[in-house]
Amino acid sequence: MDEKLITLEEFLEFRENQPLLDARSEGEFEKSHIPNAINLPVLNDQEREIVGTVYKKEGSEEAILKGFELVGPRFHEIQKKAIALFPERKILLYCWRGGMRSRIMSWLLRMVGFEVLRLKGGYKTYRNFTLETVRRPFQYLVLGGRTGSGKTVLLQSLAEKGEQMLDLEDLANHRGSSFGGIDKPKQPGVEQFENLLAEKLLLCNSTKPIWVEDESRRIGSVILPDGFYHHLSESPRIVIKRTLTERIKLIKEEYASLPKEDLKKAVSRLTGKLGGLRTSQALADIDSERHESWIENMLVYYDKAYDFDLKKHNDSGMHQLSLEGEKLDLACEKLVALKNSIIDGKSGNKTDTME
Repeated sequence: MDEKLITLEEFLEFRENQPLLDARSEGEFEKSHIPNAINLPVLNDQEREIVGTVYKKEGSEEAILKGFELVGPRFHEIQKKAIALFPERKILLYCWRGGMRSRIMSWLLRMVGFEVLRLKGGYKTYRNFTLETVRRPFQYLVLGGRTGSGKTVLLQSLAEKGEQMLDLEDLANHRGSSFGGIDKPKQPGVEQFENLLAEKLLLCNSTKPIWVEDESRRIGSVILPDGFYHHLSESPRIVIKRTLTERIKLIKEEYASLPKEDLKKAVSRLTGKLGGLRTSQALADIDSERHESWIENMLVYYDKAYDFDLKKHNDSGMHQLSLEGEKLDLACEKLVALKNSIIDGKSGNKTDTME
């Protein structure tokens, strides 16, 4: 079978119906990759390091020969794995720059009847594209509010009602606090997070607002891209208000069922900010399942931190919205109404409030 070298634009179209194979090493793939790709290395991490060393010391030709020496005995294994993974024998293929590794993989698979579409420029071309995408000035609308205001639930409900929404915490596998990683999968690396974010943005209509939860620059180990974070900081911000009782109830619903030891570790990580007495009280409350008590204790710290961060934002784009006592559907209606008011330029000044 022949191969076809395709552009990124063609790749983005074809991948809807074709499986995707990443021919880079397992370490490169782990660091970041095109979402939904399957990794089948031509050179594994150790072999890639050896070939790289030969290239630096002896040049390109010797590196190529060394690569074939290392991987040649495994050609049949690669072909068998590919046949098992892709029984229809049609794939999209890429390596780092669309060079030697993807060409070798293409040759190997075409020898056993594969139809290969190979990405011109490889993963590097895709990465440049995702970097540009996450830095584009989309029309964002930031949903803020103190910890426990129910922002994530509101965003999910808005999405169900047809609003555009980015769930950054879901993409980052982290809730964004000391407690954020409990019962969550491993976080993606910074590069992979950018890829995931770009993929979500590609699905959005750039002429319409995109709801985003107010986040700090870091979500667990993930750091938000510079340009993206700058656009968020300059976007209109709706700060919702809930009563302390409501907030404690919402947090309890989400966290009370989590493992006690994990909760206690999260509290202990905050000892320097909470102080010894407040920390020991919270730990005792978790042991005794006095959830309202330890949650209220934590909110003393988190409220101070949120209020401090809020002062850093541009007041001219800030809008207050009370959702105290509101059911989810009505709360969403109020948010959409305020969004429309902001877009139409009919909302008032920075103290604009809807009760």
